[in-house]
Amino acid sequence: MTAIQMNAEMLRNMSIIAEDENLLKRATKYLRKLVAEKESESTRLSKEDFFERIEEVRKQTGQTFETVEELDKYIRGLMPRKTARENTY
Repeated sequence: MTAIQMNAEMLRNMSIIAEDENLLKRATKYLRKLVAEKESESTRLSKEDFFERIEEVRKQTGQTFETVEELDKYIRGLMPRKTARENTY
C-alpha cells in the first residue's frame, strides 16, 4: 500500500468517526503519541554513535567546555545525523 493510499484510507476512516467526539479524542491522542515517537526518533543516538562521538572529542586537543550543553552541542555536530528512514529496519 502506498503512502497516498494509506492517507486516503486514514481520511476515510476519520470521516466515519467524525461525529463521535469520544472516538475523535482517542484518535487525536494516539496520533499525538505517534508524532512524539517520530520526533524523538530523529534525535536519539545509538549507543555506538554516542561512544564514537565521545572518542572523537577525546582525540581533540585543547578542547574545553564550560557546560554540559556546550559539550553535547559539540558532540552532536561531529557527525551527520541519520534520518528517520536510515534508523528504520
